[in-house]
Amino acid sequence: MSLLQRIGWRRGVLALAVAALLTLASIEVLSEEPEIALLIGEPWEDMRRRSSATIDPAIPGHFWGRLPKSDARLRFIGPQYGFITPLARYFTVTFNRDESINGVNMSPQIEPLLLDDTLKVVLDLQEQWRNAGWTPIRVKDFPSFADTPQWRAQLRDVNKGGKSYWHAGTQYQVMLVVNRFKDYRHPTEERYLIKLSLATPWTNP
Repeated sequence: MSLLQRIGWRRGVLALAVAALLTLASIEVLSEEPEIALLIGEPWEDMRRRSSATIDPAIPGHFWGRLPKSDARLRFIGPQYGFITPLARYFTVTFNRDESINGVNMSPQIEPLLLDDTLKVVLDLQEQWRNAGWTPIRVKDFPSFADTPQWRAQLRDVNKGGKSYWHAGTQYQVMLVVNRFKDYRHPTEERYLIKLSLATPWTNP
């Protein structure tokens, strides 16, 4: 092997090592993010034991909700229909009177986002759902989000925004909503809020 070949080989090995380290670092960062890991209908305390984010106990005999004590992502652990959201600042988990988990209402972001970043989050969630076997419903009135000029124009319209519904068989439903939001910290920018609701089905396909 010539000197040039040895140098090229070493550079290739070094590049692969750097790529591997970067991948491991990104996985470690993701795994260290506080999360609420849950399944709809399970006992509240099972969620608390499993989750790395702190959340208060349920109140026996009450229908109510709790917020995590910090920003946290949702990890829905359904064996077939699981998905993960980005970190969320607004994140409410509701419980039934029997202290079982009733549903989730959240905004999967820690601040209002620019349109490109909003679409990135929304399209990633939809892709996770498709890959896990969720199906969009009521698509005639509420088509799935897409990065198209038509969708961008609709989302920019403060009177329209967008909404889509997804079913996981007959077990679960999510609703995804996006609207323009006037962020006084960024008065010259178009910012958006994403809202996600998860529960057992509450609408027909």
